Amino acid sequence: MILNAYPYNTGHVMVVPYRHVPSIDLLSDDEVIDLFHLVKDSMNSIRNSYNPHGFNIGINIGRVAGAGIENHVHVHIVPRWNGDSNFMPVVSNTKVISETLEDTYVKLSKYWEKE
Repeated sequence: MILNAYPYNTGHVMVVPYRHVPSIDLLSDDEVIDLFHLVKDSMNSIRNSYNPHGFNIGINIGRVAGAGIENHVHVHIVPRWNGDSNFMPVVSNTKVISETLEDTYVKLSKYWEKE
């Protein structure tokens, strides 16, 4: 689980498997289970830290689908709130994030399971 350097919303994380593969269907069954356990843990950490109203969870496979890192599949977990969209993305194609990645890390890490 990693923080997104260019988050869509505060608390945006990505779950990335250890093995570099371009698509989820190339992961082993055990890797898929591990990946989605981390998605679940990420959602719980975000819920406990930020209390979002919902989530966008997505996997972009291939450049035409928006994959920024084409050869390493990953899952985006983006918390959403009612009314979290405002004029900034519409008028200036800019998203305002109200907290630093360091602050996000501190908030989320309180809820991450320690192994």
